[in-house]
Amino acid sequence: MLRDKNLIPLSHQHQRALALCVRIDRAAPIADADREAWQAEISQLFQTEIGIHFTAEERVLFPTAGAFEELVSLIEELLDDHHVLRSQSESAQERHMSASDLVEFSRRLSAHIRKEERQLFERMQRLMNAEQLDRLGRQLTEALQDASQACAVPSSATKLRAARSAGTTGDPTSE
Repeated sequence: MLRDKNLIPLSHQHQRALALCVRIDRAAPIADADREAWQAEISQLFQTEIGIHFTAEERVLFPTAGAFEELVSLIEELLDDHHVLRSQSESAQERHMSASDLVEFSRRLSAHIRKEERQLFERMQRLMNAEQLDRLGRQLTEALQDASQACAVPSSATKLRAARSAGTTGDPTSE
């Protein structure tokens, strides 16, 4: 299903977060010397975008979706994911993540995003009318105004190497 224009800002942020997840997965196993750089990138992305994104979902998107009984259990799962992902980002900020913690973070964030895109957004678009979606879009625009719209530039340690990415499409949403 084509993404409704009112949910596209969230989807764009999802794409940037998925790009980080793809790079982490392709870098695994992550060398101890590179852990600091990966944690710094996770921490920076949470501060400039993901944290704001989660708050917008919790204050705007999830309450709107929660009006539909069939979405309540999915929203509870997504809120649980937010709790765990915030905790993992705090570990990154404190530089306490192991190489396996980084991979686990990547897998959890990727699964969370795909659940929102493939389940929550698809169902919301079927359940909500155009007026409801427009109202939601206006509220999300306001809630996301402080989020960075720029892509983070990977450090030399977190940049994908050509040898590692050979044979891939480069599209994190197709992974």
